[in-house]
Amino acid sequence: MTMQSKGRTILVGCAVMAAGLVIDAGLHSGIIINDAQARVGRPMTPGSVAGVARRTTRRTIRRTTIYAATLPRGCTTVIIEGTTLQQCGGTYYQPYNNQYVVVNVN
Repeated sequence: MTMQSKGRTILVGCAVMAAGLVIDAGLHSGIIINDAQARVGRPMTPGSVAGVARRTTRRTIRRTTIYAATLPRGCTTVIIEGTTLQQCGGTYYQPYNNQYVVVNVN
């Protein structure tokens, strides 16, 4: 490598570093990006499909001490967190030892 070639390499390296510092300073000072804006329908926003999926996967199922021998009419089968439950209106039931236990779904 000749002296001119080394000098050019050092000059290009310094120019790249200077450009990086200018861009980095612009990003952190808010010159380039003023503020973050959430858009409904975009990933990770509360109204988006991704946001709904994220919230529904965090549900917890807790058994209560209320038992029922039979289910009320009009129940539907739902699966929450891999657990099969019976939903009757706003109440959830889980089969347990030939009866049903009321569970709270949060």
